[in-house]
Amino acid sequence: MSVLPDLHLHYVQACQNLNQPENPFIARVLQEADKNDEIAKGMTLKLAGNNHLVPVPRVTDDDLGVLVSVLDQAAFVTGLDLAYNLLTDAGAETIATFLQENSNLQYLNLMFNDIGTSGAELIAGALHSNQSLVHLRMTGNKIGNQGGMFFASMLKINSTLKKLDLGDCDLGLQCLVATAIALTENKSLKAINLNRPLLSSQQEETTVHIARMLRSNSSLVELHLGKHEMKNFGVERLCEALYGNSSLRYLDLSCNNITHDGVKFLGELLKRNKILRILDLSANRIEDLGAIYLSEALETRNMTLQALSIVSNNITGEGLVALANALQSNTTLTHIYIWGNKLDRDTCVAFWELMEMGRLELGCTDVAPYEADGEVFLAELSHGLGKHRYWAPRSAAVDPGAANASLEIVPVSDY
Repeated sequence: MSVLPDLHLHYVQACQNLNQPENPFIARVLQEADKNDEIAKGMTLKLAGNNHLVPVPRVTDDDLGVLVSVLDQAAFVTGLDLAYNLLTDAGAETIATFLQENSNLQYLNLMFNDIGTSGAELIAGALHSNQSLVHLRMTGNKIGNQGGMFFASMLKINSTLKKLDLGDCDLGLQCLVATAIALTENKSLKAINLNRPLLSSQQEETTVHIARMLRSNSSLVELHLGKHEMKNFGVERLCEALYGNSSLRYLDLSCNNITHDGVKFLGELLKRNKILRILDLSANRIEDLGAIYLSEALETRNMTLQALSIVSNNITGEGLVALANALQSNTTLTHIYIWGNKLDRDTCVAFWELMEMGRLELGCTDVAPYEADGEVFLAELSHGLGKHRYWAPRSAAVDPGAANASLEIVPVSDY
């Protein structure tokens, strides 16, 4: 094993050699890394530009050039978090070169920079030959439909990448279809985020192709399809495909146009599917009837689902109490998120009773009971399936038991 270099010292020397001013933020992070006693086991450099008590000078393309020259000699750096910085296509070129030459980096977070289509082409091209990167986050970079096509082509070649996040990247119809086709052949990818594409068609072609992919794909574990303008027709196609799927454990259908008619298909699926562990239906409109369909499946037939989010679905006490009653007999569902619905008195009492008897823990839901004037009410807790989708604590990773998706928190995790 190579001798551990002094990252900060090497950074200072590289800045002098390249005639580049030091970035105090990078310097401080490298100094902290040098003090890490477990550095030899592999570490992630957390250089995200957000979530700081005081503003930091965000990483630029020029800063990145100096940084990678230091990391070339640091085999123990296996993760790099560059989210919320000022990287452009020029920085993407530096990253692409680094990925082609570096065989140690496993986790790369580039979310919410200014990388465009040409930068996406360079990074996707580097992944044709890279055999180390396991988790890539491109979230929020406006790579567009053409940029997404480059990643779809990459998925036909790369057999190392396990997690790919292309949410909020302005993907289009063409690249979503191409991605679905690529995943019928790709046997290594475990998780993909395709949230918020830009779709002009109302025919749900993308959902049909994704459903067709799920019929033959036996490796995908986590799938995010939020903000796809999905309707009941699309949900029915997905459910038909999932009857024969033996791998998908996390299905995110948040922020779509699903009503109780679509949830009826999901309820029937849950009665027979023994694989699905997490279901996110946040910000749809399933209402009471949809909640009752889910409660009927969970009460007696499904004993495998572990987390359910029905936040903001126009559900009143009738549907919420039905779900609370289902939890009385279902011992497997440990996480449920209900805020944003119509929490009447019966709902408050029902969920308070679940917590009093120890059936539902405070860390596993987004409401907490309190008493005022002799009545029980529920207050909101900042918990949820997407709690750490766009930010993460700098100090330590969140407990995986909190039902957050692997894409959101854990750089590399086993399924």
